[in-house]
Amino acid sequence: MKHIQNTEISYSELFENFRHPQSGAVVLFSGEVRDNNKGRAVTHLEYEAYEPMANKMISEILEEAKSRFKLNQAACVHRVGRVEISGCAVVVITGSGHRKEAYDANRYIIDRVKNEVPIWKHEFFADGTSEWGQNCDCISDDHHHHHNNHHYERAE
Repeated sequence: MKHIQNTEISYSELFENFRHPQSGAVVLFSGEVRDNNKGRAVTHLEYEAYEPMANKMISEILEEAKSRFKLNQAACVHRVGRVEISGCAVVVITGSGHRKEAYDANRYIIDRVKNEVPIWKHEFFADGTSEWGQNCDCISDDHHHHHNNHHYERAE
């Protein structure tokens, strides 16, 4: 599966094709572009990626999550290029026998993708300025940001 694409992500199509007879829980996370960030009006985002490495890393993260959380299936697709307000930038879908594993795995996958995969976010503001931003909004239980140092305990 190609995990990086430069066309609109159809999460409803991904979700529709995401069925497994042993999955009692399927969780879909969609990262959407919002119209503001830190009090500033946002007009759109642009994403860039080193695609060969990004695809490989996302595949590895998904395989690890499947094993760690006993998933029946897992998928992740991230946009590159221009993404408008309310547009979908990234989707993660996880399916397992029970909801706890599906939710935990989904969070694990998106946090690792945002923290580790070579994808860069360029944010454009209504005042005409722009900034290259941190791609990770990974928040722990104590609400501090973690970049390249988030550790997960292996689920047994």
